[in-house]
Amino acid sequence: MSRTIRARVKDGVLHPTEKLDLPENQEVTLTIFTIPSVPDAEAFQSAAGAWKGTIDAEELIRNIYADRLVTTRPAPQL
Repeated sequence: MSRTIRARVKDGVLHPTEKLDLPENQEVTLTIFTIPSVPDAEAFQSAAGAWKGTIDAEELIRNIYADRLVTTRPAPQL
């Protein structure tokens, strides 16, 4: 059985935020995904525009269209 639950950490111990339907002493495997905090979101937003001026958007578009003209796919036979 596989299930995703949320938990909070208090004093180094995980406390589920919902009731678990598991027998006592049942061994489980945990995979931990941390939820970004507000400071992480602010750091992400402050990095916006960091690449500005490093890439010429018009040249990138031209390169994309040029690459689409070159193909290794065989022509369809109808």
